[in-house]
Amino acid sequence: MTPLWLIVIVVAIALIFDFANGFHDAANSIATIVATRVLKPWQAVIWAAFWNFVSFLLLPLEVANAIAKIVSTDVISIGLVFAGLTGAVFWNVLTAWMGLPSSSSHALIGGMIGAGVAKAGGHVVGLKGLQKTAVFIIYSPLIGLLLAFSLIVLVSWLVHRIKAKRTVNRTFRGLQLVSAAAFSVGHGANDAQKTMGIIAALLIGAGRLSGDVLKDPETLPLWIVLSCHAAIALGTMFGGWKIVKTMGTKLTRLEPMGGVCAESAAAATLFFASHNGIPVSTTHTITGAIVGVGSANRMSAVRWNVARRVVWAWVLTIPGAAAVSVLTYWVVEVFN
Repeated sequence: MTPLWLIVIVVAIALIFDFANGFHDAANSIATIVATRVLKPWQAVIWAAFWNFVSFLLLPLEVANAIAKIVSTDVISIGLVFAGLTGAVFWNVLTAWMGLPSSSSHALIGGMIGAGVAKAGGHVVGLKGLQKTAVFIIYSPLIGLLLAFSLIVLVSWLVHRIKAKRTVNRTFRGLQLVSAAAFSVGHGANDAQKTMGIIAALLIGAGRLSGDVLKDPETLPLWIVLSCHAAIALGTMFGGWKIVKTMGTKLTRLEPMGGVCAESAAAATLFFASHNGIPVSTTHTITGAIVGVGSANRMSAVRWNVARRVVWAWVLTIPGAAAVSVLTYWVVEVFN
């Protein structure tokens, strides 16, 4: 049986990744509400972190189950999980340093796939779950974009007769607190569960947890659930300010009404994905929603050169994280 101290170390690394996920994705939760000046940055991160933490009370744990099956639990080992997490953390740090809102979720998936393939070959990858994730790499930003576009057009039509712009802004400044909270719930539910799935897979592979937990994810040990949500909430509180700038000001200029529509559209997409056990990217979703709001005003309102850089970061995330994990696993095997 795997020594307990080794398991503790790798679980700690998983929680560090979860913290980095919150740090990296803080921009997703707070960029719009900061850009519209509804809350100051320090207020926004506390608001988002709170809803990140409590989200486990509001949505099922289906995403954790899906992530635990990305690589067959028969080949899961300490070295494999360590290599997978290393690839994901490296990619998160690199893209945060470059100010690119890449997907922490896809970095984790890419890292685990790379480590799994390096250890045992491509047959260990859960193709059913991977196909679902691959489809939603395209669908999640498109759904966010279309929902946000539709919402901003509908809301603009509803309020166009109101001449006092100050009244409209005051109303939507209050509503944005609700929409930001909803998005943070979706973010916490979808992203914290990914780390839960990795920890569960590790413990099953190490013989410390029954594989029956994958049949009913609600039976996951409470300490896994609470520690993962606490880690992502703390990461959100520290924030990734270069990415906040990209998301909140560089893609398009947002008013409170646009912020409400973008966050509501992204939250609805995340609720659907989390309920159905689909590990989507919160980054992709909110970026698509922001672009949808901007393009509803006029196509030139979106800075497409920035959007192209963001898309390239998305395309490279899974293979980039996978490559780092393959190299890390080879190094681990040398010293094993």
